[in-house]
Amino acid sequence: MPLRRDDVDGRGDRPELSRGNGRTFVALALAAAIPVLLLSACVATLMAQQQRDLTRSAAVASATRVAERVASDIAAQIGVLEAEAASATLDKPDLAAFYAEAERLKAGRPLWETVELADPDGRQVVNLLRSLDDDLGPTADRGSFDTVVRTRRPVVGGIGPVGPVSGKRLVALRVPVIRGGGLRYVLSVGLANDAVSSILRDAGAPDGWVGTIVDADGNTIARTRAEAEELGQPADAALQAAIRHAPNGFYSGSTLEGSNVEVVYRTLADTGRWSVHFGMPAATLNAPVLRAYLVLAGGSVLSIGLALALVGLVGRDMAQRRAGERARFSLALKSSEEQGAVAAEAAELGTLRWDMVRDTVTGSPRAAHLLGWQTGIPESGETEADAGRVIGMVHPDDRARLADDLHRSLADGGALDVEFRVAGSPPAPRWVRLAGRAPRLHGAAAAGLIYGVVSDIEPRKRAEAERLELLRRLGEAQENEQRRIARELHDQVGQTVTGLSLGLKGLERLLAAGGATLEAGRQVQWLQALAGEIGRDIHRAAVDLRPTALDDLGLQEALATQLREWGQRHGVRADLEILGEPVRLPPSAESAVYRIVQEALTNVLKHARADTVSVSVEHRPGEVRVIVEDDGVGFDPEAVSQSPADRAPAKPRLGLSGIRERLSLLGGGLTLESSPGVGTTLFIAIPVPPAPCA
Repeated sequence: MPLRRDDVDGRGDRPELSRGNGRTFVALALAAAIPVLLLSACVATLMAQQQRDLTRSAAVASATRVAERVASDIAAQIGVLEAEAASATLDKPDLAAFYAEAERLKAGRPLWETVELADPDGRQVVNLLRSLDDDLGPTADRGSFDTVVRTRRPVVGGIGPVGPVSGKRLVALRVPVIRGGGLRYVLSVGLANDAVSSILRDAGAPDGWVGTIVDADGNTIARTRAEAEELGQPADAALQAAIRHAPNGFYSGSTLEGSNVEVVYRTLADTGRWSVHFGMPAATLNAPVLRAYLVLAGGSVLSIGLALALVGLVGRDMAQRRAGERARFSLALKSSEEQGAVAAEAAELGTLRWDMVRDTVTGSPRAAHLLGWQTGIPESGETEADAGRVIGMVHPDDRARLADDLHRSLADGGALDVEFRVAGSPPAPRWVRLAGRAPRLHGAAAAGLIYGVVSDIEPRKRAEAERLELLRRLGEAQENEQRRIARELHDQVGQTVTGLSLGLKGLERLLAAGGATLEAGRQVQWLQALAGEIGRDIHRAAVDLRPTALDDLGLQEALATQLREWGQRHGVRADLEILGEPVRLPPSAESAVYRIVQEALTNVLKHARADTVSVSVEHRPGEVRVIVEDDGVGFDPEAVSQSPADRAPAKPRLGLSGIRERLSLLGGGLTLESSPGVGTTLFIAIPVPPAPCA
């Protein structure tokens, strides 16, 4: 069969490569299109927002222009009124002439409803709506009138109550009439109901905007729409809240017609806190932004679609690659598990999973055997047991400690390392060790699970017990031997030295009676002194080996004698303090305390260079505590725990090791506190069984 060229040059899989390259190109194109779409939509949105801001700025300019125009028209009306207040007809006064002059003035101003002249008490003197002979009564809107009387300045009032003469709610413009330095009259103009609205419309409000003018009390005095219904009515809450908050600004509201508006407002100058408000249709203002948002949303949806397509392409490619990787990983995991199982079996370890939520324990056959809930060992598979049953197999004295360590490891995520006895392992409880940890996911324990390894430590515990028993026997043998040697030194060697001293004393008397030389007498005296010193050394050695006071008088007297003689011998001040009720301790405990204090004093003498040593013995229920403290040079306790090659040769080692060894025989503990230059303190605690009741 002839070979194809593709087979010869190795290009037989080109179609598959082409498909892979095509998917990669499409993925790159989609990845490039997504940011372009999003960027275009964001740019459109920013441009729309800028357009909206420009529209708002134009609205502010329009509102300011209209407000200035309205304020200018009101000021012009006030100017005309002030000119009339200076008329000569009011000097005498000539009310008839003033009446005629006021009628001519009103005829040229269609916005004026009436002209009113009132005395300072508020009684109307002239009102163009009535003849001069009519009784006119008091003026309306006393608030603005009283302000003119008090300030003697022009006042622009709000929309007043229904006037007794006009029968309408008018807007009053008032000026004072001053003659001879005093207030003679108050001249007022009542603007017609639609007068201010006409001024507002003539000021050039933009088409489609709703304009409103309110007075200082928040009442409507002009409106471009629905004027008849709203004049004199309180403005809405949003408007009143806005003018209370600031004299100028923006706020959102709604018109009487039900459309939403965004309102720009300005306070008019010299109008008694009138304010003009223009509502821009929110739909018109926000239309570009809404269109931009729609573009942005469409671009986002399209980008999401493209992203999903990209994810699909990449996911398909990754799935194909992971399929092969998963097969390799599965094979590697299975091989690793088999190797771990072989290693655990070779080390005779058991693995378990303790579920604190379900209160179950799942373990390997070896773990089930070591923990005693299953004695037969199947060839493979895991077994599960209730946690209460597993705890029940633990020795009663160790159950609470095991439970506490399990909960502590689960709570703080620390390592679990606890040794306990399994009571169900005949012929005697077997010691096992459980080491493990609670895995933590994102700072929290993983569903209350603890993974651990169980090992058989019975041989080690048995060896430790045999070692402690051997040390105890050696200690007892040592104490007995020291007691025997001390007794022999005291009874035999001591008596021999005493006999030698007595013989030398007799020899001294014979030499003195026989007329011996002076030199011979001095030699005999020197031998007597030497014999006495030897006797004292023998007594001291016997006391150091086994003080008789410890057997005869107890620990307190033995320590007091030891500290007194040690201090006198070495020139160091030594103090003893007994706390609690002094009682006789078991012989082993008394011997241990005495020897520990003896060893501590030896360390002080060798290393501390101290001036003072204090020993405190405290009797507590169930234990005795001993504190040995000196004011010597101290040392670094961490250096004691280092390897021998790293430690300085002058550091105390053997003494502390002997103390710890004695305490281990009694189940006691040692705590060491020291630092260079501040001395050393030993804290010793020895458990003591309670004395039997008499």
